[in-house]
Amino acid sequence: MDSTPTHHTLSKVLERNIRTIVSLRLTQSCQRGLQDRLADAVTAFAGSMPFVYIHLVWFIAWVLVNTGKLGLAAFDPFPYGLLTMVVSLEAIFLSALVMITQNRQSDEAERRADLHLQVGLLAEHELTRVIKMLDAIQKRLGVEPGEDNELEDLEMETMPEDVLAELDRIHLATRGHGHAP
Repeated sequence: MDSTPTHHTLSKVLERNIRTIVSLRLTQSCQRGLQDRLADAVTAFAGSMPFVYIHLVWFIAWVLVNTGKLGLAAFDPFPYGLLTMVVSLEAIFLSALVMITQNRQSDEAERRADLHLQVGLLAEHELTRVIKMLDAIQKRLGVEPGEDNELEDLEMETMPEDVLAELDRIHLATRGHGHAP
C-alpha cells in the first residue's frame, strides 16, 4: 500500500469539473472522423523537428546525388526541377491539411467560447438575483444601506447585446483617435 499521504488541494466540485472536461475532450476526439484524425496526425508530424530533420537529410541527399558527389547518376534531368515540383506538391497538401486542422480547432474553440459565454451569463444572472435578494433581506431587517451607489448598478440585468453594442461603439471611436473615448 502506498504510504504517500494524499493531499487534496482542489475542491470536489473542481475535481469533478476537470474530469468532465477531460471526458468531453476525449469523447470529442473519438467522434472525429478518419479524415480529421489523419489531417491532425500529418499536421502534428509536419510541425515537429523530426519532420525538419528528415527534410534536411532528404534535400542534402538530393543535392549530393544530383551533383554527382556520391558517384551516382543524377536522376533529376533539370536543375532541381523535379525537387521543386515534389516540394511544391508537398506544400500544397501540407497547407490544406493544416487548414483542415485549424478549421476544426477553430470550431472547437468557438464551442468552448459559447459555453464560456453561457456560463458567464448564467453566473451574472444568478449574482444579480442574489444581490436583489440580499437587498430585499437588508430592507426587511431594517438595515440602512451604506453610501454605495453601485448597488443599483449591480442589481441591473446585464444584456449581452447592450454590452456588444457599447464595445463596438468604443472600438469604432478608438479607430480614428488611437485611444479610448
